[in-house]
Amino acid sequence: MPASPPSPATAHVAPFTAPASALAAPPARAIVPAPAGPHTQVQGATKPRSAVVFGVIALVLIGLNLRAGITGASALLHDLQTVLGYGTLVAAIIPSIPTLCFAVAGAATSWLTGKLGVEKAILLSLSMLAGGLLLRGIPATGMLVLGSVVGMSGLAVCNVAMPSFIREHFAHRTSLMTAVYTVTMTTGATVTAVAVVPLAQALGSPSAAVGAIGITAVAAFLGFLPVALHAHRNGPRSAARQVSPWPLLRTRKGLLLTAIFTLQALLAYALLSWFPYMLTTMGMNASDSGLMFGLMQLVSVPAGMLLIAIGSRPGMLRPAFYLVSITMAVGLALLLVLPVGLAVVPAILLGFGLGIFPLVMVMISRSGASTAETTALSTLAQSSGYLLATAGPFGMGLLHSATGGWILPLALLLALSLAQIAVAHLITGSAMTRSVAGTTVRTAAPGAGTSGAAERK
Repeated sequence: MPASPPSPATAHVAPFTAPASALAAPPARAIVPAPAGPHTQVQGATKPRSAVVFGVIALVLIGLNLRAGITGASALLHDLQTVLGYGTLVAAIIPSIPTLCFAVAGAATSWLTGKLGVEKAILLSLSMLAGGLLLRGIPATGMLVLGSVVGMSGLAVCNVAMPSFIREHFAHRTSLMTAVYTVTMTTGATVTAVAVVPLAQALGSPSAAVGAIGITAVAAFLGFLPVALHAHRNGPRSAARQVSPWPLLRTRKGLLLTAIFTLQALLAYALLSWFPYMLTTMGMNASDSGLMFGLMQLVSVPAGMLLIAIGSRPGMLRPAFYLVSITMAVGLALLLVLPVGLAVVPAILLGFGLGIFPLVMVMISRSGASTAETTALSTLAQSSGYLLATAGPFGMGLLHSATGGWILPLALLLALSLAQIAVAHLITGSAMTRSVAGTTVRTAAPGAGTSGAAERK
């Protein structure tokens, strides 16, 4: 973002889908630069090769950490409860911490990036992530909860800020860099899910294993440090313009983005939190449950790449969303009816269904007419979406405790997957483009009484 204080301006939101390609680079006219100042760095300006290289390395390291702390703990939930001895209420709360923190801490990201800049905000979030994950290595229930809150709050800021970081540093390679970031994110989650159970057995402690995940977060912090220092030397970027995210919820674009993000997040985190535990309680041993969990994560890596490739073709965005949403619904239905010995089938289908996340993130990265607007839409979709998605893992735990089985929780997830198909139909329709074309976002300089307003023409 530019660094000089601008005068209030009105920027038209870019169409949600482009006629030639839904995920292609946005038209040049959609980028509305703020007034230049002595420290302004124009978005997409040529950067030194070393800055680009460090940016890519940092992107990969951050991606590897964005889900590892969640899937690592999920694979060891049963062992952690057995060793630490906490009750069913705490057992239901712990898987809900990530989405709750994503909602609360994520809501502050637009303000934080406006004060510190995108790069400094991400550096701060990585320090919180590393500290929180390392804190979970202390074998006490209180440390597990506290470390999860601190670490997931840092993760929340990273989640929301990354589309803006990609938009600002890789303006002409947004789809490619989003694919790299989401693929490395899924890779980190997959490797951690598969390796954390054997690691816990080798260390003789599930707490030590979840704490060891923090080492990779330290590496991400160190890898991102040169990027933050380069941004500091070249002047702050993000303090110049802010767009308030909340008025965007009154627009069709903001509402549908939030709806699709909420549904995919609720389904994803319900599965990421309980899938291995579910298989274990159904009779599968912990190691095989971890392998099925890892397989589900592994399938989502090529699935995300394939879906971006399909959705990037003219007229293929809606079929891509249909494909991934219907596959998720079929996977949940089979998990309900197939014996646990055939869990490999729903694991593969559910893994493909999780591939919707990169598709949604590319849409968010392309949704704003500026970095400030992209940050606002990302804040809106992710904070509101994750707040509502908290009902997924928390509700799954409570329903399982109340019924003693998984039929009712899985039936509700199946119903939500059908709702996702309906929202996917709406968000990829031509009516969406006409609606967004009539929406304006009003921005104001920081410190003004109102950061922004969205209104219908």
